[in-house]
Amino acid sequence: PIHIGHIAGAYLPADIYVHFNKLMGRDVLYICGTDEHGVPITIRAEQEGISPKDVVDRYHQEIKSSFDSLQIEFDNFSRTSLSEHYAISQGFFKELLANDYIETNVEKQLFCEDNQKFLPDRYIEGTCPHCGNERARGDECPKCGKWLEATELKNPSSKLCKSPLVIKETQHWYLRLDKLQGKLESWLEQKDWKDNVKNFVLGWFKDGLKPRPITRDLAWGIPVPLDLPEAKNKVLYVWFDAPIGYLSSTVEWAAKKGTPEAWKGYWQDPTTKLVHFIGKDNIPFHAIVWPAMLMGQTTEYILPSEIPANEHLTVEGEKISTSRGNAVWIPEFLEDFPSDYLRYYLAVNAPENKDADFSWKNFQNVINAELINIVANLFNRVLSFTFSRYAEQVPQFKETKANGYDEQILDQIKSTIRKAKKLYGEFRVRDVTREILDLARAGNQYFQDNEPWKMVKTDEERVAVVLNVCIRLIEALAILYYPIIPKSSQAMWEALNMPFPLENSRLEMIEDMSDPGGRPIRQPMPLFAKVEDLVVTKHL
Repeated sequence: PIHIGHIAGAYLPADIYVHFNKLMGRDVLYICGTDEHGVPITIRAEQEGISPKDVVDRYHQEIKSSFDSLQIEFDNFSRTSLSEHYAISQGFFKELLANDYIETNVEKQLFCEDNQKFLPDRYIEGTCPHCGNERARGDECPKCGKWLEATELKNPSSKLCKSPLVIKETQHWYLRLDKLQGKLESWLEQKDWKDNVKNFVLGWFKDGLKPRPITRDLAWGIPVPLDLPEAKNKVLYVWFDAPIGYLSSTVEWAAKKGTPEAWKGYWQDPTTKLVHFIGKDNIPFHAIVWPAMLMGQTTEYILPSEIPANEHLTVEGEKISTSRGNAVWIPEFLEDFPSDYLRYYLAVNAPENKDADFSWKNFQNVINAELINIVANLFNRVLSFTFSRYAEQVPQFKETKANGYDEQILDQIKSTIRKAKKLYGEFRVRDVTREILDLARAGNQYFQDNEPWKMVKTDEERVAVVLNVCIRLIEALAILYYPIIPKSSQAMWEALNMPFPLENSRLEMIEDMSDPGGRPIRQPMPLFAKVEDLVVTKHL
């Protein structure tokens, strides 16, 4: 299931970026899917007495439903349990093996004699040998960020095993990251990535990349595609097959369209820009392992262009923990609030360069002070006045009645659009949200300063100019806010009775957009409802 930390870390920034690029008229393919392998799936299945397939089927639908409810709409939402994904993942393994980027090693792993199973790394805890953190996991230490082997931990234990853990030998296949480090370093030198991503990767390079196991002793997963006795009951490690899901999802998208070769126009075209939106926990997999897997193929694929990883989101000052119940789940949030409230607050408060906190009281203050008191206030005042006093039409702009204040506002619309294009393109969602709000704030001040409710008694043509400018500003707000709050932007657009759909609009067109007036408008309905104390208190 999806909680707000997932949305803030990866999915909302991605959705905003997709909407922005569509507003720029670019060809964008938005791909995602559920990662359906790994030990958590098998453990859940055992706990519920059902098959792993039953578990992933249920979660796939629940996750897709959460995305849909937040207007996060992918061109293809796939899953890694599909046969096509199995075939592509096994093909990746075979090409890496043929190109001498995979080797076999006999390794020591922790084993539970109670259930006669090798234990998964992430379900083993112990003391980190590097920093002394007593709650390090068997695959990495969340405190110092080191990637670990479970056998390196001091005093290892697992909730999955009552008896003391023992060490046993087992053979596995390893990806030779050490052989690919030179290529990875040369490739990274060309990237102007966010500091949190680049510094993380450079730290790994400094320590020297080592071969990493890409297979596991599990019953659920993609079988190792080798007809060898040692390969029996071995599956591809989840971190190996999961990123291949981006490719297999694109292949599935092409097949659904009836153009099965269309995926090549993206994955094998060097002009394609591949952008991975992830949380910081996934930096090593997307910035090191996945590019290495692509580099090691005989088949040529593009490499990631950008990896704008976000930091963590906390809730009320504490780390999100599903086991401790400190999480805000999407279905629960949407029982009390519209989706745009969450999208807006997470955009304003995005953990782009450092951790950010979700506070219910701050959420209430931001929505009421910004969306309601500024954006909705401008929308309702301008359209209600126009609807009632100017025959339900956009008033005409007469140049002879215009003044410098009008030009100042029109210039601010243009400058905000230019800034928004730059900020959206640089993944700076917090900053772009503030710029758009400043424009709305300026519109409110402009309307207030001109006092059209007074001036209409003596100079209707001058008031018509003021209202025309305000409506042009609201048109710009609807387009600029569309990537962030799509439902509310759509409501503004429909009230303005614009002659073309909002999703077909382009940022370029509103830089010089004029409105001749005379177009009928609709009676405005309230855009937002106030976030009341009683509802917020329920969540505290």
